[in-house]
Amino acid sequence: MPVSEALWVVAPAICRLETTGYEVPAGYVEIETVWSGISRGTEALVFRGDVPASEWQTMRCPLQEGTFPFPVKYGYAAVGVVTEGPAHLAGRDVFVLHPHQARFSAPASMAMPLPENMPPPRAVLAANMETALNIVWDADAAPGDRIAIIGAGVVGALSGWLCAQLPGAEVTLVDTNANRAGLAAALGCGFALPEECPEDCDIVIHASASSAGLATALAAAGMEGTIVEASWYGNRDVAVPLGGAFHSRRLRIVSSQVGQVSAGRRVRWPHRRRLEKALSLLADPRLDVLISGETEFSALPSRYAAILADPETLCHRVRYGRSA
Repeated sequence: MPVSEALWVVAPAICRLETTGYEVPAGYVEIETVWSGISRGTEALVFRGDVPASEWQTMRCPLQEGTFPFPVKYGYAAVGVVTEGPAHLAGRDVFVLHPHQARFSAPASMAMPLPENMPPPRAVLAANMETALNIVWDADAAPGDRIAIIGAGVVGALSGWLCAQLPGAEVTLVDTNANRAGLAAALGCGFALPEECPEDCDIVIHASASSAGLATALAAAGMEGTIVEASWYGNRDVAVPLGGAFHSRRLRIVSSQVGQVSAGRRVRWPHRRRLEKALSLLADPRLDVLISGETEFSALPSRYAAILADPETLCHRVRYGRSA
């Protein structure tokens, strides 16, 4: 049986590389990883052991090993080269929803070939782009809308970039970090600190995973506006300020989670179609601004905690041997 090194979280805030065996049965491909991406928000919850027991099954990655809370091999943004498999995939650069691991196998149907114009290093954003796409669908955003996105992390920023493509839309990224103004400009969005957040918005997307951010989102929504809650809080309780003008303005709070597509598209948009669209949307080179750093896979255990704890982290890319 082939073996490879993989990142395992073995206890709260403790991770290490461990040797993991895998098989390549019929219908599978073997992949040599070139890059993987760290999704800071979700992976930080897993790293701390903050996934509530009620969500242990829901939060499983497609190719996760181990069980929550620990030990668990987690992650969902691997980009690599097919070294064994069907002729139409052999030698192709592919994206797979797989944890951080140097070599692995996966069902051939899960290996998504990269578009011809897609630089492999940028493809680590595919899962986040799929999430952002579903958020915008849940928001029912339209041309000309005034839209605020609270929280300029990767998912919030990608949601803003998608909304900024709508003709005439006024899109503002809102974040406590003033340094995110440059990020917003690069993605074609305006920027505001929370105290300067636009008001009377048609759509507000909340992606800061904080009670203060949610309060800002509610205050920003106009009459009969929609607030899409895109944050996931794990096992934390969150204060939701439903006093004041919440009822008189007839505001609507909508949850969004990538595991379930908005009802109006669910029948026509199976997972493969969504992921193919997410990959094609990553053709825009401006999105490289969302990569905030790189680390060698061999150094990941010593760097992982700091990467997850750093508020400046957007998508941190992990570099494997073939990419050197």
